[in-house]
Amino acid sequence: MKTMNVSKVVPGEGRLQAQDIPALLDASAIPFHPICCVNWKDYPYCPDVKFRIAHTGDGILLEYRVKEASVRAVADADNGRVWEDSCCEFFFQAPGDKENYYNMECNCGGTLLIGYGRKGDREHASLDVTSTVQRWSSLGKAPFEERVGECEWQLALYIPAAAFFLHHIDSLDGMTAHANFYKCGDKLATPHFLSWNPIDLPEPCFHCPEFFGSICFEGK
Repeated sequence: MKTMNVSKVVPGEGRLQAQDIPALLDASAIPFHPICCVNWKDYPYCPDVKFRIAHTGDGILLEYRVKEASVRAVADADNGRVWEDSCCEFFFQAPGDKENYYNMECNCGGTLLIGYGRKGDREHASLDVTSTVQRWSSLGKAPFEERVGECEWQLALYIPAAAFFLHHIDSLDGMTAHANFYKCGDKLATPHFLSWNPIDLPEPCFHCPEFFGSICFEGK
């Protein structure tokens, strides 16, 4: 199981904007990590995907950078079928949870799905909750059908602690949680299912907290 330290960063004055996250992470020298585990031989395609993560105490900063053979953003409303598009995902299990976890899935246009529960028994966040997550995509927000041809894109998210809607997280400082990071595209011309921490299951499944890695949030 992989372990990752999540550095704490201090945003500048004013409200943090999602489009400012890449520059803030650059200034804080936050490193990238690859999402490159090809866990299933029937889906060998491995686009170039990496992510980096930091926190502010009261929220998580995420940036993904992707280079892939085609790109798709059909889902146009939160809690839609974003996993069928070019989609980056963050699954998070809070301290003390054993089977329950959050899934935060965002397509390349910034459309987001948030759920919580265990496999087969999950609850979607309300749209009031999903709207608290700030998003920026280099491809813009307008939905589009699949575009075949190599494409590079970026996605940045600010996830406030309140987005973990069935927990009361006062601060991320010093927390050790479990998580995995994914890239998928179920309905792309070349479907793929990549993970940060490897998964040992016979067929594609991201809803498997037993294969999450550890993420340790820097304290004050």
